[in-house]
Amino acid sequence: MADAPRFQTVLLDVDSTVAALEGIDWLATKRGPDVVARVAELTDRAMRGEIALESVYGERLALVRPGRDDLAALSEAYVAATVPGARGAVARLKRAGVRVALLSGGIRQAIIPLAKSLGMPADDVHAVDVVVDMGGAYFAFDAGSPLTVQTGKREVAERLLADGFLRPALAVGDGATDLEMRPAVDAFAAFTGVIRRDRVAREADHEITSFEQLLELVFV
Repeated sequence: MADAPRFQTVLLDVDSTVAALEGIDWLATKRGPDVVARVAELTDRAMRGEIALESVYGERLALVRPGRDDLAALSEAYVAATVPGARGAVARLKRAGVRVALLSGGIRQAIIPLAKSLGMPADDVHAVDVVVDMGGAYFAFDAGSPLTVQTGKREVAERLLADGFLRPALAVGDGATDLEMRPAVDAFAAFTGVIRRDRVAREADHEITSFEQLLELVFV
């Protein structure tokens, strides 16, 4: 493997990419089978691109209503479900001077511990903040975040690349919201090591199933 990276920036999705779970679906398991079924259906349809993320984002959180304890438990689940090779790959990228950031429509408070376990600072986590009340119960989410809408990851990627992240840039993810980043970056890789969504894989520049393959793509 050559030392010179092909990409100077790598933007990683989190759910079903860095971690082998969907955070909102995991939270739904705490709310009973009816909520599990409904949330999983909405997540899958949005990630396949059948419906826009913004049409389901608020509904899923209203069904799950994650409080402080739920978010803490999810953060532990994310770390435990880290995809094999992800930690080593991030470390290898950073040693080579590649800028790595996490872009997710998931809950930022729950993802930050995962980022720290990968050796990444909280500032490189771009996700959606949830607000809990004084008692720790769910209150609201940041409805103004671009990451709550279908094209939001493209907007965030464009902003990062305009604000100092270097090109060439590679985006990696499994869902339709990740594929939306394709016009903003130099290449998009569909990560199919957890779940394969046909349209995303078909329209990607590359398809990878592991973080070893990610490194092979970056270091050519």
